[in-house]
Amino acid sequence: MVRYTLSNSNSASIEHRHRKTHIYTINHTFTNTTTMNDPGLNTLLKWSIENSAVSETAEPTQPRTQLNPELLAQLMGGPSDADRMISSMQAIHDPSVDHENKGIAWDNFEQLVENLDNANNMEALKLWTPLVEKLESEETQDREMACWCLGTAVQNNIKCQERALAVGAIPKVAKLCSDPDAGVRKKAIRVISSEVRNYQPALDEAVKYLPEEIVGDGKFDAEDMASVDIVVNGLRERSAKMA
Repeated sequence: MVRYTLSNSNSASIEHRHRKTHIYTINHTFTNTTTMNDPGLNTLLKWSIENSAVSETAEPTQPRTQLNPELLAQLMGGPSDADRMISSMQAIHDPSVDHENKGIAWDNFEQLVENLDNANNMEALKLWTPLVEKLESEETQDREMACWCLGTAVQNNIKCQERALAVGAIPKVAKLCSDPDAGVRKKAIRVISSEVRNYQPALDEAVKYLPEEIVGDGKFDAEDMASVDIVVNGLRERSAKMA
């Protein structure tokens, strides 16, 4: 059962009762202006109305609004994606955290930056520098996972492609394309592939640091996928020979 009420003081209360007598109550006080300017509150209000007792008596004519996990976490007092990204990176850099738990933190961070908004939020959260620092870690896991997260963040995301270039990630990633570890090389090549596509400044920067045997005269077009593939496939073939 879901009930939605709006009082004269503009206070909204949603009570959601689960079948097993678990009751969760969420209270949020807001003004009309705040509601209009906050997409999360608008989504919450819409969801509440759609799932009210009145709505349940009629067949829905349109798909019902879905509450995203980020909004639900905020409403229930749980950590936001931003909080989880920060805590994951703190664990990654904490020398007291063991290898296994660092791996879990890396996995969590990578899953979070799969979300475009989270990836774009890395700059505001000041997470780019600590991420890029791990590209030069002595730990193989750190180098590989840093590449994995970086490759995920920049894939089809021009804002993150620009940030990766700005923070100096490309020379470090290019060096890792020759890393002794095959897993690191594979992830580094993935970063190059995602970073340079449709972004000429990144491609121009990459060819400065990639092996001459791969890039030749360095004349490649970032918007020509066949041209980019020459570089990427060349790196993959070279990596395979190093195994």
